[in-house]
Amino acid sequence: MPRIQVNGTELHYEDTGGSGEPLLFSHGLLWNTALFAPQMAALGDRYRCIAYDHRGQGQSADDDREVIDMDLLTADAVALIQALGLGAVHFCGLSMGGFVGMRLAARHPQLVRSLILCDTSAEPEPPENAPRYVRMNFVARWLGPRLVIPKVMPILFGRTALADPTRAAERAEWRRQLDQNRRSIWRAVNGVIRRAAIAPELGRIVAPTLVIVGAEDVATVPAKAQRIAATIANARLAVIPRAGHSSSVEEPLAVTAAIREFLQGAGAP
Repeated sequence: MPRIQVNGTELHYEDTGGSGEPLLFSHGLLWNTALFAPQMAALGDRYRCIAYDHRGQGQSADDDREVIDMDLLTADAVALIQALGLGAVHFCGLSMGGFVGMRLAARHPQLVRSLILCDTSAEPEPPENAPRYVRMNFVARWLGPRLVIPKVMPILFGRTALADPTRAAERAEWRRQLDQNRRSIWRAVNGVIRRAAIAPELGRIVAPTLVIVGAEDVATVPAKAQRIAATIANARLAVIPRAGHSSSVEEPLAVTAAIREFLQGAGAP
């Protein structure tokens, strides 16, 4: 799969090609382009679907700074859009990808045709979460990600997907994805733990916006999605039953249907 040099790094991306409007997918922390594989497959016949790995994650180049912050990732997204000549994109980001999407839409409105925010927050990391995440990050850095997977799974996935006996193979694949993370993922985790709020800038977003959240999301609870939708002008909210923080793979049909319906009404800016 191709990699492209942008903003002082090299990003891995996947591109369905075609002449459709560009739909750019930005994954969450500890994931990669696979987080949106169901949507890429389902929407590639209508849109030019592109998914990329953030620097320091997936198949993109590593980074040696202590904190890979959200402003840097936003600059990466801007550079990627420009380097690929995409013009204004439909931008879909989940969790960390949503942190990027809100900054992109607020600060570079000319690049965002519409905005889809999945399982994300406009607020800083709650202080009660930080000590636990710092401890897990320390273990993953020095001993490897495998040891923290049992703690991470209930954060990333809802109780329905974790308890369903018919989905054992899917859970095994999700664990495999987590185990593939490089030890240097701690740098990206620091960026999430220490991120600044973007809530004060949401009023600047003018792109049509869809906010999606899993009803069982414990990492960015539905109330946070409701606050985002209430702050961005004319934003829509879709709550996905039986989904947690990784709604795009937990309930892919429902998420894809919500995106498809939204995009049909989201024209050029």
